[in-house]
Amino acid sequence: MSAAASSPLLALHDLPRAALGQQLAQWGYSAFHRDALWEALYRRQVKSLEELDGLLRPELVACLKERACLRAPTVHHEAFSRDGFTHKLLLRQYDGQTIETVLMRFKGRATVCISTQAGCAMGCVFCATGQMGLARHLSPGEIVAQVLHAVGLLRQTGESLRNIVLMGMGEPLHNYDATMEAVDILVDPKGLAIGPRFITLSTVGVVPGIRRLADEERPVQLAVSLHGATDAERAALVPVGKRWPLDELMEACRYYSARRGRRIFFEWTLIAGKNDTPEQAHTLGQLLKGMEAHVNVIPLNPTVGFGGAPSAPEAVRAFQDVLTSYGLPSTVRQRRGIDIDAGCGQLKAAVERPRRNMPG
Repeated sequence: MSAAASSPLLALHDLPRAALGQQLAQWGYSAFHRDALWEALYRRQVKSLEELDGLLRPELVACLKERACLRAPTVHHEAFSRDGFTHKLLLRQYDGQTIETVLMRFKGRATVCISTQAGCAMGCVFCATGQMGLARHLSPGEIVAQVLHAVGLLRQTGESLRNIVLMGMGEPLHNYDATMEAVDILVDPKGLAIGPRFITLSTVGVVPGIRRLADEERPVQLAVSLHGATDAERAALVPVGKRWPLDELMEACRYYSARRGRRIFFEWTLIAGKNDTPEQAHTLGQLLKGMEAHVNVIPLNPTVGFGGAPSAPEAVRAFQDVLTSYGLPSTVRQRRGIDIDAGCGQLKAAVERPRRNMPG
């Protein structure tokens, strides 16, 4: 293990503002110093403790250099789509783990898709991340650092970040505490001040996490990955469906909607010949009938480990027409970065698979 991996130093980006204040108070510093440090971290976005010289009192800077650290990831690999709108990054963490972050530019806005785990334990068969398994959870600071990196890139071109989607590598609700602490940091009005309605958390259907989100009244938009409207069809694509069947998942979703008064986005990856027929659309319509729901239809991003293909445009339109007959609005998710392996886990798999297969 590296010295960094075993270091007892406090990673400053891991702490929401209140927790940071509590830690500084233990070291003898006031809320004034907490706010000054917070501004340096999230408004000035310092990248090293040395950059704090002249921004904070010298004795506080000395204290931080002795007891704390900033763990910014390094860029291990990056790729740019031919249209110039999608920038995918493979970021290396302090312990050598790599995660993916995707910056997507749209007209007048930018979105960053961030990871919450290195790998994923959910095992969705069509997902490159699910095919590689879980290495470890990310800390709150490692989640936030992806956003900081994206904001830094956008500042270079005079752009600003509007949307954050927790749809990268990993299952956010499997790493609930760290993910929610990261959200607390991102929405803090004295820091990055991201509007909660511009943060979307995507889950494969972790029922206890959905109920906890509802009970804690967490200020994020919820997206639930379905991909199948019967237990058998869903479990064939999403193994976690065996643990939380659709009746339990739908009950949790209704509980969330009733408690939070919010629409849920349901995600459906369309795979040719598997889940894109009008009959399956009718089953989905019946499943969601009466709910405050919106369906995001997502043509499959093919991966090496899964033999499926994206549905044809006419099949997509027919699927949507059926949903409309049930009063369900739907949107075809714009596919971005197909030429640069922009689907979840694909760049990591493409970059690191040759290394794993090398002898020795």
